[in-house]
Amino acid sequence: MKEKVTLLYVDDEPLNLTLFKHNFKNKFNVLIAESGEDGLKQIKTNPEIDAVISDMKMPGMNGVDFIKQAKKDFPHISYFILTGFDINEEIAEALNEKLILKYFRKPFNIKEIETSIFEISKN
Repeated sequence: MKEKVTLLYVDDEPLNLTLFKHNFKNKFNVLIAESGEDGLKQIKTNPEIDAVISDMKMPGMNGVDFIKQAKKDFPHISYFILTGFDINEEIAEALNEKLILKYFRKPFNIKEIETSIFEISKN
């Protein structure tokens, strides 16, 4: 079993990336990406990624679109959405289609995210 889960966090807000990395760096190997396109590059160049948490609203490619693309080539990774908004039809559909395992609300709950990531790392 490997020591730490590798987690990719995708968000277009630099402050959110910094906060996320700061809050989880002791529990996980945290990689960050500033866009869906950057996230896809990170996944391609870091085969050790176990889980991806993506912001929903981003310019260019939203979180669900990014995850749809990523999951085509990397179906073994667990995907999550983090959003400052209530669940919408697109997120509900992503949950129903098992595109994402769960969605988290901003401001994020550290314990909730840790628990979800540790659950997938046991499988």
